[in-house]
Amino acid sequence: MSQLQRITIAPSQLQQEQVLLTTQQKHYLKRVLRLREGDRFIVMDGLGKWWLARLTEEQAQVLEELAVKTELPVAITLMIALPKGSGFDEVVRSCTELGVACIAPVLSDRTLLNPSPQKLERWRRIAAEAAEQSERAFVPTILEPVAFSDAVNNVTAFHRYICEARGEYVHLQNLLTDISGEIVIAIGPEGGWTDKELEEAVTFGFQPVSLGGRILRAVTAPLVALSLISAACEG
Repeated sequence: MSQLQRITIAPSQLQQEQVLLTTQQKHYLKRVLRLREGDRFIVMDGLGKWWLARLTEEQAQVLEELAVKTELPVAITLMIALPKGSGFDEVVRSCTELGVACIAPVLSDRTLLNPSPQKLERWRRIAAEAAEQSERAFVPTILEPVAFSDAVNNVTAFHRYICEARGEYVHLQNLLTDISGEIVIAIGPEGGWTDKELEEAVTFGFQPVSLGGRILRAVTAPLVALSLISAACEG
């Protein structure tokens, strides 16, 4: 089915054996993708289900439900201090491809970006598009940005790590031998976490870890961390 085009719909658009397409989706399928009546495509609800559908004159007909096995065996939450500029767009896109389940933007002491509500909608749209492209069963959840202290205080996952470039900490790779369930990985901003933030995270059960001997950019570090986790889980 990989050769078929994919779109993400809201669960409410699926009614009985019909997909109620929006005006924008019709335009995308017929004008952008140039599908014709009778052509087949894949519908995703972003919650784990896929269907094979056939385009009709006005809507789409569901043909069958599809089995999808593209998700990681662990649920990864990326807690990340918002980087400057538009770097977070690429973080959302790439981390979605790598299998992240949830992205939790945080405002740290060194955060330079103060995002607007429009930014949040943009990030969620990027996540949906990246999930379609990478054939994910789920679209990652993108949470609203919150203060760092609030974020670390509300974590319930057993496995929780905070990446720190300075200091002698165990490499993340060495801690991924028996990971299951949920894992939270925290990545800092340009300039790294402050000592106060690191201490606060440790107080709430986070273990400081290293991603190697080099200083990584704020938009590179999450890709390294997620690559290590996915490789350990799927290797």
